Amino acid sequence: MSSVKVRIGEPIDKALRALKKKLDKEGVMKCNKAHRYHDKPSDKKRAKSKAALKRAKNAARKSY
Repeated sequence: MSSVKVRIGEPIDKALRALKKKLDKEGVMKCNKAHRYHDKPSDKKRAKSKAALKRAKNAARKSY
């Protein structure tokens, strides 16, 4: 479980921002988003290949 220490007089907004940053770094938010609903295996496969194609296009574009 992730936690952030809040100092006396520190705004809650700043503490929430730090917590969100920490959760994002640990990958909790990404995992949570992935488990919100069920994807069929064929949909997962299609999304994975689409992401790989996007990465390849970006790499080719940046190699110039």
